[in-house]
Amino acid sequence: MSNTQYPKFTLGNKLTEEQISFFDKNGFIHFSGAATPEEVKSIIASTEDLQKKWISSGIKKINGVPIKFGHDENGTAIVHRFPFTSQYSETVHGFVTSERIQSLKVLMPKGSRIAENEKDGVIVNHYVNTSNSNFRQMGWHTDSMRDIFYGKKVMPMLNVGLYLDDSSSDKGGLRIIPGTHKQNMFSMLFKKAYFMNNDEDKNEMLVDAKAGDVVVHDGRIWHRVAMSPHTGAASRRRVMYIPVIIGKYMPKSEDSTTPFYHHFQKLVK
Repeated sequence: MSNTQYPKFTLGNKLTEEQISFFDKNGFIHFSGAATPEEVKSIIASTEDLQKKWISSGIKKINGVPIKFGHDENGTAIVHRFPFTSQYSETVHGFVTSERIQSLKVLMPKGSRIAENEKDGVIVNHYVNTSNSNFRQMGWHTDSMRDIFYGKKVMPMLNVGLYLDDSSSDKGGLRIIPGTHKQNMFSMLFKKAYFMNNDEDKNEMLVDAKAGDVVVHDGRIWHRVAMSPHTGAASRRRVMYIPVIIGKYMPKSEDSTTPFYHHFQKLVK
C-alpha cells in the first residue's frame, strides 16, 4: 500500500473478514458512500439549526465540554466544534444507532458501545480557513491520549468519521500514519508534540473522502488535519465523529467538570 492510495470498501450490516483484516493491520478503514446524499443533507441541516440555537442562547459548554466558536468567510459567528450532537438531533441519533454503524463494533473487543453521552459524545467538526477562523487545522495527536487525562488505562477505541463535505488535499484533509495503532506507550506519548506539530510526515497518508463516506480509525493511531490551501467556502470541511469505546461506563451531565485535555484546544487553530 503506497502513501497515496489504499483500497476503499462498502459498508453493509456486517463486516467481511477482508475488511476486519485490513483494519487490524493498518488501524483505519474507508467505506465509500456509507450515507446517502439525503442523509448527509439532513445531518448538515440539523447541525445548522443547533448552531443557531446555541449561539442565540449563549450556551458555552455542553456537559462540561466547551463549544468551539469562530467565524466563517462572511464574518458570521459559527460553531466549529459541536460536542454531544446526537443528544440534540434525532437525525444524528438515528444515523449513529443504525445497523451500519453498529456493525463496526466487531472491530472492538466484546462489550463495546457507542459513547453518545460519554467523553465528548458525537462530535461535528467544522473547519474553514478564514482570517477570523479558530479551526483551520489540527496538529498531530492520538485520540486515546484522553484516557490518560481521565486517569484511566489506555483502552481500545474507534473514531467513526462521517464526511459531510468532500475532503481531499484541497481541503487540507485527514492525514494518518498507518500501523501506528500498534505502537508502544512511549511512542504514543512522545513520538510527536501533541497538537503543536503540524509538519508533514514521510509515512503519512492522505484520506481522500467524498461526502457520505465513512472513515474509521483506531484511537491509538497518529493523525492530523492539514490546513486547506484555499480560503472561505472552498476550504469548508465538516466531519461527524462517532466514538466507540469499552470499559467503565462514565456518563456526562450538565454538572460535569471540563476535562483537562480541553485546555489543549486553544492550540488548535
